[in-house]
Amino acid sequence: MAKRNNVHIVQRGDQWGTLREGGERVSSLHDTQAQAIEAGRDMAREGNGELLIHGRDGQIRARDSYGNDPCPPKDSK
Repeated sequence: MAKRNNVHIVQRGDQWGTLREGGERVSSLHDTQAQAIEAGRDMAREGNGELLIHGRDGQIRARDSYGNDPCPPKDSK
């Protein structure tokens, strides 16, 4: 089962959308990728999930974790 608190930033036509993992429809549409990332980051923080940013080619180009990080950094500060 997909973690519904993960949020993907995806291109829809000439706009960018926030899509909850496992969903079929975007939660919101934005004119720029930066606007979609800002909205998606808030959604991921609220759900303690991951933000996965897709490029124009559909490949994941960046990801940020909020809450329980599945791959925490190994260094201790």
